[in-house]
Amino acid sequence: MTPHFSWLILLLFVIIQGIALGAGLYEQRIVVPQWMGRAASGEPYLNADAMRTADTGRRFWGFVTTGPLTLLTLASIVAAWQAQGALQAWWLGSAFVTLVERIATFGYFIPVAIRLMRAEEPVPASVRAQALQWRNFNRARLALSGLALLLGLMALSPPL
Repeated sequence: MTPHFSWLILLLFVIIQGIALGAGLYEQRIVVPQWMGRAASGEPYLNADAMRTADTGRRFWGFVTTGPLTLLTLASIVAAWQAQGALQAWWLGSAFVTLVERIATFGYFIPVAIRLMRAEEPVPASVRAQALQWRNFNRARLALSGLALLLGLMALSPPL
C-alpha cells in the first residue's frame, strides 16, 4: 500500500469518526430525549412512534457509520499494521477502539433499537427499562468514539 493511499485512509477515517461523534452527541442530547427518558413522575417512558418517525438508522447512520466507518475501520487495521513507529501505535489504537464500538453497534445497539422501534402501545415496563439501558450504554459508546477520535487525531499529528 502506498504511503499516500495509507494517509488518505487515515484522513478519511478520522474525518468520518469526527462526523460520527458529533452526530452521536447531538442525537444523544437532542433526539434521544424525544424517544425515551423519565417522566416528571420518575417513570421511564418510550415513544416508539417518535423513533419510527425519525428512523435515524436508515436516514442518517447507515450513510455515515454503518457502511463508511465500518469499511474505513477495516481498511485502517490493514494500513496501520503496515505503518511504523508512533503512527502505527496511535492508528492501530484508534482502529481497534473503533472496531470494538462497531461490534457493539452491530451486536447490541442496532438490534435493540429495532426492537424498541417495534414496541406497541402501551409499552411494557420491561421495554421502557430496556430503552433507558440502551440510552445509558449509548453514552459509553460515545465515550469510546471520543477516545477513538482522539487516538486518530494523534496518528495524524506530526511526531514531536
